Amino acid sequence: MEVMPRPLSILICFLSVIGAVGAQQLPPIEPPQPMPSQQQGPQATIQTTTTEVLVPTLVERHGQVIYGLKQKDFVLEDDGVPQQIHVQQEMDTAPVALVVAVELGGASVLEFGKLAKMGPLLDLFMVDPRSRAALVGFDSGQHLICDFTHSSAELNKALNNLQPGDGGDAILDTVSYAVSLLEDEPQAYRRVLLLISEERDHGSKHVKPEQVIRQIGRTDVLVLSVSFSPAQAELAQSFNSDNEAGAAANLMTPLLMLIRGMRKNVVKEISDMSGGEYTTFTGDKRFEQRVVNAARDVRNRYLITFSPSNPTPGLHMIKVRTVEDYGAKIVARSDYWLGQGGN
Repeated sequence: MEVMPRPLSILICFLSVIGAVGAQQLPPIEPPQPMPSQQQGPQATIQTTTTEVLVPTLVERHGQVIYGLKQKDFVLEDDGVPQQIHVQQEMDTAPVALVVAVELGGASVLEFGKLAKMGPLLDLFMVDPRSRAALVGFDSGQHLICDFTHSSAELNKALNNLQPGDGGDAILDTVSYAVSLLEDEPQAYRRVLLLISEERDHGSKHVKPEQVIRQIGRTDVLVLSVSFSPAQAELAQSFNSDNEAGAAANLMTPLLMLIRGMRKNVVKEISDMSGGEYTTFTGDKRFEQRVVNAARDVRNRYLITFSPSNPTPGLHMIKVRTVEDYGAKIVARSDYWLGQGGN
């Protein structure tokens, strides 16, 4: 009998054993158990929110814009704490989305002649062919008279056909409505509200002052207000004395100050909050010059941005100044609102 070499006989025996085992059901191979830190269960998630606040800033001396300032020339404080800022090198060149809100109620009918001449002036806001404007009229309610268009002819026609409204002057409701319209416009646009009205609210029913403060504080809408002679009506009470007493215990002092300021001159307070400007007029020429200045200054603002070092939700007060004292007037937003989870 032929004798196989020893290594070959060992190999044949090994294969025979494998064949016998393969005829049986093998248990499934269990995956290795994870380390304790990898056990299944609720997973910890780290969420980060980056909030960038835009602060358009106008720097003027004797009515003339100061150009050429750099990032190193500005200091911005958030609740008294200096922030790391970025300043766009060129002036604002973005297309403009403009809402013109004109009062139709109360004594505003006396100003219709001036408003009828405003159409050609609005071209100054819309130099960029992508820019566009809408016209809103308001009394005790809001009326979209002309939707967003680049046609000054359409706007001019609408301004020449204004109809007197009722006795209301719902400024707060209208500002909220106009800001909502602008928030739907592309973020790449410079969003501007030109508010032409009396100084005091009369008849707002849908929003309270603190709601408007939050809305303005969460957006980058620039409010430019041109006001005529104030009406005698006081700002309608947004909450009764009991509610106000409760609010005083819960709201921060700066917020209460803004609410009280709105009761004296709502259009000025809203303009200051947004970093816009408040002006008044009496005659035709003065009104036209106010609109021209407003259009000019929209484009002459430095664009300062920063990410707040203090992410505490609520109202934050801003102060912008220049490192050197140029004897200049600085116009920038006075506050912003940081909500839960960011702006």
